[in-house]
Amino acid sequence: MVSDELWDHLEPLLPQRERRFRYPGRKPLPDRDVLCGILYVLHTGIQWEYLPQDLGFGSGMTCWRRLRDWNEAGVWQRLHEVLLAELNAASRLDWSRCVVDSSHVRALKGDPYGPLAGRPRPGGSKHHLITDGHGTPLAVLLTGGNRNDVTQLLPLLDAIPPVRGRVGRPRRKPASLFADRGYDHDIYRDQVSARGIVPAIARRGTLHGTGLGTYRWVVERSFAWLHGFRRLRIRWERRADIHEAFLKLACCLITHRQLGSLC
Repeated sequence: MVSDELWDHLEPLLPQRERRFRYPGRKPLPDRDVLCGILYVLHTGIQWEYLPQDLGFGSGMTCWRRLRDWNEAGVWQRLHEVLLAELNAASRLDWSRCVVDSSHVRALKGDPYGPLAGRPRPGGSKHHLITDGHGTPLAVLLTGGNRNDVTQLLPLLDAIPPVRGRVGRPRRKPASLFADRGYDHDIYRDQVSARGIVPAIARRGTLHGTGLGTYRWVVERSFAWLHGFRRLRIRWERRADIHEAFLKLACCLITHRQLGSLC
């Protein structure tokens, strides 16, 4: 499940575990085998405790801990930046525009932990996504299901990492921004314009067919790619950081597929 190309990008980013010379204990499972188990859960949506150990992935708890530790070490964020840099070097990122949108997902176990505290009952969460003009994920955020879309517009722009790969300073700002009526607010338009980005946001009360959908459809396709990973269709994790880790890993996989299309 882990291609050699993806592993070559990921392996240098993984934190090295200190070797214990006294009482070394059992030898840890190879990182690549554990990553296969994490991807198995991401693709199938299976619960951690039911992860088939006969496939060599190790226990579900081992995979869970490794996913947690790698996320805390910033592995998925750095992997995403490396993949974006390669796409940028090949001129495969469309900086002429970016597109933002959100998608609501059910959260069956509530949300008593992390940045989404205050929602103890089962409700929902939102995935907020910003892509380039081709639909390649640039950044993703996780919030409670009751969060208004427009409140995450500026945080999404801030979450775009500095993308290297070309001569000159790293780029992290598109030329224009496309969004639907959920982001219609003049204060945010002014703040986007103040950043040197042209806002192209649909207005409430106007007839459909403005033509913005010609450019905004790519983010809908990216959400379809994201929710093609069954673990992201419903939020099972009580901890926000674990669900965010799955989100970032899925964005890395989608970006890697875009990179694979160059071959």
